[in-house]
Amino acid sequence: MQKSFLQIGIDEAGRGPLAGPVVASCVILPEYFPFECLNDSKKLSAKKRNYAESFIKEKACYGIGIVNHDVIDKINILQASLKAMEIAYIKMLEKLPAWCEKQKIPSPTESELQAITDGTFCPKINCNVRAEVKADSKYHAVMAASILAKEERDRIMISYDKIYPQYCYAKHKGYPTVLHKKILHEIGPSPIQRLSFSY
Repeated sequence: MQKSFLQIGIDEAGRGPLAGPVVASCVILPEYFPFECLNDSKKLSAKKRNYAESFIKEKACYGIGIVNHDVIDKINILQASLKAMEIAYIKMLEKLPAWCEKQKIPSPTESELQAITDGTFCPKINCNVRAEVKADSKYHAVMAASILAKEERDRIMISYDKIYPQYCYAKHKGYPTVLHKKILHEIGPSPIQRLSFSY
């Protein structure tokens, strides 16, 4: 695995669920970072993800993009995922000059930035970007992005659980589990349901 310095990592969480938003994150890690705490978010326990998230938010330059269920239904999940990545990139870019000043490094132009996104599709952003399958298990910046996206989305779904407790969102986070499908067939879709998804 390769350390990332001014390499942008982009990843999303929430393409597969039947409810709730898709969340993306865009991250640049500093040269000196506790890289050993990073991994693909799916391979980390909730405790380890939370631990890593605290370091990422303290040390990295990052942005988070959220696209809600109603937009997903309008433009489809792939386009919504790419849109969330674009939002995350823009938010990261807004913080970049101040972050670079804190790191005592020159602030790069967009043409000098290199981004890697997990998967096979690239968002429309104004820097060099490439997609790579399983990038979230190869590049530290993408691992960090996957962790931030996963943690943010989980918090959103837990907050929805308090509003719609009958749907048990804190347990399954909207994913198509047996429990989630059973609830949907018994009481119907919730207000945050992706109606374009079948269940």
